[in-house]
Amino acid sequence: MYAVDPKIMSKLGPQVRRVLIVDPNHAAARMLADLMRGAGAREVLFDADERHALELAETTGPSIIFVERSGPKLDGESFTRRLRRSDFACRRAPVIMVTADATATTIKGARDAGVHEFLRKPFTAGDLARRLEAVSLKPRDWIEAVQYVGPDRRRFNSAEYSGHRKRSSDRGQSPAELRAQALDRAVRILKSAITQYDTDPVQARRALAQQATTLRQALAHANTPDLDMAVTTLELALGQSQVTRATLSGPVKRVTDLFEPNAPVKAA
Repeated sequence: MYAVDPKIMSKLGPQVRRVLIVDPNHAAARMLADLMRGAGAREVLFDADERHALELAETTGPSIIFVERSGPKLDGESFTRRLRRSDFACRRAPVIMVTADATATTIKGARDAGVHEFLRKPFTAGDLARRLEAVSLKPRDWIEAVQYVGPDRRRFNSAEYSGHRKRSSDRGQSPAELRAQALDRAVRILKSAITQYDTDPVQARRALAQQATTLRQALAHANTPDLDMAVTTLELALGQSQVTRATLSGPVKRVTDLFEPNAPVKAA
């Protein structure tokens, strides 16, 4: 298919093991399937219908998904949002949107739906290779909020961009910087999720649980007994059989009140 370093190919293997292609254009789907088999895919599945494709994703658990933006029975953005908010084992699988409709609005819509990468038609084998390497070898933080579920949007379509990097997230960051960033984001999502709890209780609980886990990991090597206790209280509240906004508001507030973004976290 294309020249890929053997070391990279060995890392791509698990990511391309089972591929789902959701595209009403059979010729385009077959061409992509051939390219993916050349990249090491062992199984390639096809569908053109959004509902059927979601059922196929649930039962087969693809390791990577390609989806066309639109079709007679397909809305690629809707497909991605529904996948991300599902309970499927593959809900976090890389999704690459493949379409000839590559306007700024389309690309932004794909990003906000939870797509990992955007690949415009017609594309070359090299274009595909860069997207595969981006989703396989450059993992992005997973964001579990209420309004958005998916990979960190700040690094969206990294394989397409070749200009000067300006964001602080584009340069190397120290462990302390990464930890502070994770803490800040987790607390911001906690505040947002409890505020929006009644709009989507299921996703709000999932978002709160993910942030509790993130905080627990970020504080693993820090001397923060008050925060540790507050996070434990939140985890216990989330584990109750009857979970409501009222039962979670107090524990969430304990965490957010203790968090001081400008205060240093003492090393253990």
